[in-house]
Amino acid sequence: MAAWIWILIVVGIIALGVLGYALSRQQRTTGLRKQFGAEYDRTLDTRQNKRAAESDLRDRTKRRAKMEVRPLSEASLHRYANEWSNVQAQFVDQPTEAVRSADGLVHRVMNERGYPMDNFDSEADLISVDHPGVVDNFRSAHNVFLQAQSQQATTEDLRSAMLHYRSLFDELLVSEAPSSEDTHRFESPADTPSERRA
Repeated sequence: MAAWIWILIVVGIIALGVLGYALSRQQRTTGLRKQFGAEYDRTLDTRQNKRAAESDLRDRTKRRAKMEVRPLSEASLHRYANEWSNVQAQFVDQPTEAVRSADGLVHRVMNERGYPMDNFDSEADLISVDHPGVVDNFRSAHNVFLQAQSQQATTEDLRSAMLHYRSLFDELLVSEAPSSEDTHRFESPADTPSERRA
């Protein structure tokens, strides 16, 4: 066979390899975008390049796969739902304390479900694997929680934090819940009975 035919074969094999690699990367990107949604874009914005961002998201998925996240028992579901109602009622007279209580309650639920409670960034990263739609709410609520510690949060900030905590709280309770009776939504702090009467 002529040398130019061998060259064409080798070039063709290399081109197919490059095309296969590019298609594989594109499929991986599409899969990560689909899995993480807006969290994909947020991670891309915080990393120096696409490769680093996708590596971070894959690492989160691997860490999450090694964990045993458990559903809550029916008793825990009811207990936490009642605790949330109390925290929500507390908001009317003590909004800063209510946000602190909401933060603590969300962390207790996460802990009981099996999420490691090392540090906030790690918690948010792992939550993003299972709950990408609300992880940004979790970060926003936590930022207000930190502001509230130094009395830098307005009442509107605190109200927003409560709503953000509730979005994650609802998902943590509803996720793998035994029945639809336990999947109720909770009122916003603005809808608490005492505030409606005011």
